[in-house]
Parts: sequence; C-alpha cells; structure tokens
Amino acid sequence: MNEPLLRFDTVSKTFGSETGGVRAARSVNFALHSGRALAIVGESGSGKTTCARMAMLEYLPTSGRVLFKGEPTAGRRGRDLAAYRQAVQMIFQDPFASLNPAHTIAYHLKRTLRLHRPDIRSADLDAAVFEQLAGVKLDPAIVAPKYPHELSGGQRQRVNIARPQVLVADEPTSMLDVSVRLGVLNLLNEMKAARNLGLLYITHDIATARYVAEDIAVMYSGQIVEWGDCGAVIDNPQHPYTKLLLSAVPDPACRFSDAASRIDPGAVEAVRRIAAKDQSEVVTAGENHFVLAV
Repeated sequence: MNEPLLRFDTVSKTFGSETGGVRAARSVNFALHSGRALAIVGESGSGKTTCARMAMLEYLPTSGRVLFKGEPTAGRRGRDLAAYRQAVQMIFQDPFASLNPAHTIAYHLKRTLRLHRPDIRSADLDAAVFEQLAGVKLDPAIVAPKYPHELSGGQRQRVNIARPQVLVADEPTSMLDVSVRLGVLNLLNEMKAARNLGLLYITHDIATARYVAEDIAVMYSGQIVEWGDCGAVIDNPQHPYTKLLLSAVPDPACRFSDAASRIDPGAVEAVRRIAAKDQSEVVTAGENHFVLAV
C-alpha cells in the first residue's frame, strides 16, 4: 500500500497533569490511505473525538507524532498550516451548528475557496461554487443563494462535505433523520472513490461503520483494543470489549421483555475494567486483523 495520507505514530494525549490527568488517548497508532475509510468506533468518552481533533491540529499530542503524507504536522505555521487546513477538513455531528445562519451557502463556499484556493480568480468563484455543490448532488442554482435555515439537515451536511483530500467525519449522520442518513453515507462512499478521498469516520454506530469503512479500529478508554479489516473484526471479534460493543447492537428479532436478550450489568463492568487496563502485547487474529492481548 502507498504512503498513508494521515498517520498516528504512538500518539498519546493527557488533559491535566501526567499523574492525575485524564488520559484521553494512549499510544494510538493508525494509518489512513487514499480512497479508503477508517472507522474509529467506541462509546462516548472512549477518545474518538480527541483523535479527530488531534488530526485537525486543534489539540497537540502529549507524545507521539501525527504525520501527513509522511511529514510531521507539529510546528506547521503560515503557508504550511494553510495547506494542511485545505487538505484536511472536518464535518461535525450537528449540521445545524456548522454553518453561519447570517450568510448564504454561496458565501460559505466562496470564503473557503478564497482562503484555500488563491489560484481561483474572483470571476471564476461562482463557477467553482456551482461545481462543488453539483459534486455533492445538490442543485447549485437552487442551493447557492439559500441560507442554512432554508436547507434540511442532510443538505447542510452535504454542503459541509463539499471540499477536501482528507475528511474527518465526527458522527456525521447521528443527528440526521433515518430517511436521509443513507444518502449521506452513499455520498461519502462515492466521494471516496471519485476523489480518492481519505475518510476518518468517527462513530459509535457499528452498522454505519461497516457500510462506509474498509478498516476499523475499536477504541475504549483512550486505547485501540482491536483493529484491521472491517469485515474481519465485526464478523470475528476477539477482544471482550469488541464483543460487548457488538452485543449492544439492537436485534429486531429480540424483544426487551425477553430476559435472554439482556446483558448482565456486572459482566459489562468487568469487560470495561479489562479494556481500560494498559495493554501492549499485540496478537494477530487473522489476515489484517489485530487485537491487544488481555
């Protein structure tokens, strides 16, 4: 495989003091390649969003390195930082808070182009905006003059997607209606193929992770406990926490009144205690399938 677009090399992040602080990320390693999606999956508080914000250079690692196309991102300033911001962009969980309600969609996209594409002449900005909107399956003539409140949540999220080389998507469909969620997921898959986009997909929803991602990393308490090919990890989970996460996916064939379908709370906490321990030994569970030994 070619040099990854984005790589985390033994990245750790501690908020507060080293001894009494919160270890939000612990020796995280992963690689994101062009034309592929890596899903980071875990419950709330597992460290997924901390990794996303370090990828965006909003947080600096306490230790380790974040690399873009093989080059360290630490210490970027001026044009180097602007080039990174152009290439690596984020879409957030809440499409209703991601766009300024006082400005039109055309204004938002033109502003981004002015900041990151100085090669585009002012006279050509309208054409560039129309091209971006058409690329995410929105009618430019209708959408460009509208304000954010005039668009649906799915349309707003499509506007947010209309840009980069690496897309960091933090729960991009969790606040969308089920009826429009699939359309956004299909768009991400299409862009991944058409633009050779690298997609870092942050989610707690294993079903959407499987739909979008080729690779998966299961995270708990700041560390990745199991990772590899998405199908291999989901179909043959090895770590107790991965099994616990999959057992929480609702099964339409089971009713809540069926006692056999419920999970023992004591067993859940026991698995979490195991997963929270520092683990360093890596076991190969299969082809492109790895798990921390417990």
